[in-house]
Amino acid sequence: MENLISLVNKLQRACTALGDHGEESALPTLWDSLPAIAVVGGQSSGKSSVLESIVGKDFLPRGAGIVTRRPLVLQLHRIDEGKEYGEFMHLPRKKFTDFAALRKEISDETDRETGRSKQISSVPIHLSIYSPNVVNLTLIDLPGLTKVAVEGQSDSIVQDIENMVRSFIEKPNCIILAISPANQDLATSDAIKISREVDPKGERTFGVLTKIDLMDQGTNAVDILEGRAYKLQFPWIGVVNRSQADINKSVDMIAARRREREYFATSPEYQHMASRMGSEHLGKMLSKHLETVIKSRIPGLQSLINKTISELEAELSRLGKPIATDTGGKLYMIMEICRTFDQIFKEHLDGVRPGGDKIYSVFDNQFPASLKRLHFDKHLSMDNVRKIITEADGYQPHLIAPEQGYRRLVESSLVTIRGPAEAAVDAVFSLLKELVQKSISETMELKQYPTLRAEVLKAAVDSLERMKEESKRATLQLVDMECGYLTVEFFRKLPQDVEKGGNPTHSIFDRYNDSYLRRVGSTVLSYVNMVCATLRNSIPKSIVYCQVREAKRSLLDHFFAELGTKEAKQLGKLLDEDPAIMQRRTSIAKRLELYRSAQTEIDAVAWAK
Repeated sequence: MENLISLVNKLQRACTALGDHGEESALPTLWDSLPAIAVVGGQSSGKSSVLESIVGKDFLPRGAGIVTRRPLVLQLHRIDEGKEYGEFMHLPRKKFTDFAALRKEISDETDRETGRSKQISSVPIHLSIYSPNVVNLTLIDLPGLTKVAVEGQSDSIVQDIENMVRSFIEKPNCIILAISPANQDLATSDAIKISREVDPKGERTFGVLTKIDLMDQGTNAVDILEGRAYKLQFPWIGVVNRSQADINKSVDMIAARRREREYFATSPEYQHMASRMGSEHLGKMLSKHLETVIKSRIPGLQSLINKTISELEAELSRLGKPIATDTGGKLYMIMEICRTFDQIFKEHLDGVRPGGDKIYSVFDNQFPASLKRLHFDKHLSMDNVRKIITEADGYQPHLIAPEQGYRRLVESSLVTIRGPAEAAVDAVFSLLKELVQKSISETMELKQYPTLRAEVLKAAVDSLERMKEESKRATLQLVDMECGYLTVEFFRKLPQDVEKGGNPTHSIFDRYNDSYLRRVGSTVLSYVNMVCATLRNSIPKSIVYCQVREAKRSLLDHFFAELGTKEAKQLGKLLDEDPAIMQRRTSIAKRLELYRSAQTEIDAVAWAK
């Protein structure tokens, strides 16, 4: 079972080394999931003396005011033989056999983090003590609760300390060691008050009563120790610490433990409970309870760690790789990112991703509908036909068929198709541009580099603009070709009325009668509809060839050509990753390292069982 506490010790040290102090952050925290015993008490409650009694050594800083200004994670390791010593995590491989020097290092390390301003910090100090006189146990010594700020401290220090203590003990995995002095009314105990707020049923609170030997004559703490004054799920434990005079005389802690045992064994009020009183019993009981809690938490810890590793790996993958340092590496990285974007864009066009179908909708719905809205029949009304034919004849009326009139009617009708044709080109351009923007947003790697993202977007849109102009030129050329050369076979059928006995000698005015004009208009409309049917098929082909096909084939060709001419500094500017993302990637990598280490440690213990 001892390796269970060692396991938590290792994980707590790893948490601190990799920046997981259990504080609120955007990263998952392993610290909060680890079972721990937090020591809580007001100033002058005897909290430091209890810890020193459990350890059997003088090692904690003492003085007036707030002495403990950072959490102290105290990890006790029982050794069979050898000289006892301490080690700090921030000073690896340095053994402190002089516990006075160890005490000074706690003060110095506190000042390194907080300065000499008497302020507090939630970043813990890790201290391991190896001794044959301790049990395997881990305790977190928290700053003492206070009611008044002393000189040199901010007015908020009272609330700041309470908030820090609360942030530790409100976690469901935290076991609370509430230290209260017996010579004060329990109702005023800072430790009991704050413990009751976070653990109202007392299910994870151990009550420790100090200074029993200093109670007024004729009074005792039996009601408290037997749970009648304030009931907890676990029995109260009384301790007798060294007096200030003993501390001043440097009375040996082993001797102090012996005197403590004698006090409870010989006091009439406490003889019946002497076996469960004292700092030695407290240490053994806490060690056993901590082992039990850790054992019960291991399956849940394994599940949490495995789940968090998967989540962190997924996020690290989304954040992408760190930036290459050499020119070739940067160029390769940019090219790979651009190819990823280009592939996503092609997938949209090919139907692997949504959006490409909207282009077909332009050809199947929008373009035909715009052709229908041209209303050629209105353009070919009798009045307009008469006007155009008359103007085309000039001073010499036509002899058989009004050829120039026909040409003008056809051309003036067909030229209106340029509008829908241009609109179709513009519509496809807008859709391609929309797909480019969508593809850029779906290219996760581009989110890392705002400048590269903007440059790729600009290069892609510039290419689409060039393709649009070429497409517009080719598409309008199709319309102009129909206007410039009419299909002769269609009109050779027109003089049939003469061959069938018609009278070509009618006056010019007879030829402009309503029936004649309607026939001319109908003939032109039939021809225009025939051309529309042809263009309805050929214009989409032209647009696809000039825009869609070219976009798939060479969207970033110009950009790639320019990349080859850029120097390392210019390439570096394209890869100007958001500092927040860089910091996030580093933080995620560290936290992932922590969880993988925890996974290895816990799996080793689980298999050992």
